[in-house]
Amino acid sequence: MPTVGEQLRAAREAQRLTVTQVADMTKIRSDHIRAIDQGNYDVFSAPVYIRGFVRTYAVTLKLDPAVILAQLNAELSASGAQTPTFAPPASGILDSAMFHLSTAGRRMLLPILVFLLLAGAATTAVVLLNHRAAQHPLDGLSPGLYQTADNPGETLPLPKH
Repeated sequence: MPTVGEQLRAAREAQRLTVTQVADMTKIRSDHIRAIDQGNYDVFSAPVYIRGFVRTYAVTLKLDPAVILAQLNAELSASGAQTPTFAPPASGILDSAMFHLSTAGRRMLLPILVFLLLAGAATTAVVLLNHRAAQHPLDGLSPGLYQTADNPGETLPLPKH
């Protein structure tokens, strides 16, 4: 039975397509197309890339991707390539908070703005009250209604009974 690379190369040649044409159609680099055709999977950094490129290549050539991928998985397991595991990395509270902030979008914009406005108003009120409490109560008062006479010995007239 021919390998996956041989099947893909034979289908490409049967359709009279060059490596460059397939690379343009699939947006896969031409050196990767050549490596798949030759069965040289060592140029890829992970098996997930091999599977994705082979699937795209097979669909472009109108081959059944399920059959091709099943055969590819058999070839990769025979060569010792591991199937990648997709376990999420352990995340902390900060990672979780940043994720929720990045996905909040517009639905959180109004509550956040309201919260910031209320916090700013409360801070301003506290600062003004503290400033007002720190002032002397007689600062800024104008002179009283009764002024002293030119002669400091005189007293204010007393009302008559």
